[in-house]
Amino acid sequence: QVQLVESGGGLVQPGGSLRLSCVASGIIFSSATMGWFRQGPGKQRELVAVRSTDDIVHYSDTVKGRFIISRDNAKNTVYLQMNSLKPEDTAVYYCKAAYKTNGYWGQGTQVTVSS
Repeated sequence: QVQLVESGGGLVQPGGSLRLSCVASGIIFSSATMGWFRQGPGKQRELVAVRSTDDIVHYSDTVKGRFIISRDNAKNTVYLQMNSLKPEDTAVYYCKAAYKTNGYWGQGTQVTVSS
């Protein structure tokens, strides 16, 4: 059974930072492309960042230069370091694993950027 568990969300002031974590189980983590998505209030879910098995990374234009996606294969964990947060970054953030032609989602973690 595949499980993805996100953590690290919360309330932060504009300009602040947060680090999200996603721990995966039930897959060979080093063989999975890992990504972060988000869904803001009244918006569709969108890609934030993705890191492939050979460390190719892609960021959406809205977070490029502020967010960093990293992975630790020994810990089966993918991270999203979020810096210079803006109110428009407020969303539920989801972790996704692309593994053996299947996609698996975590339950999401809320990030709220507000003063």
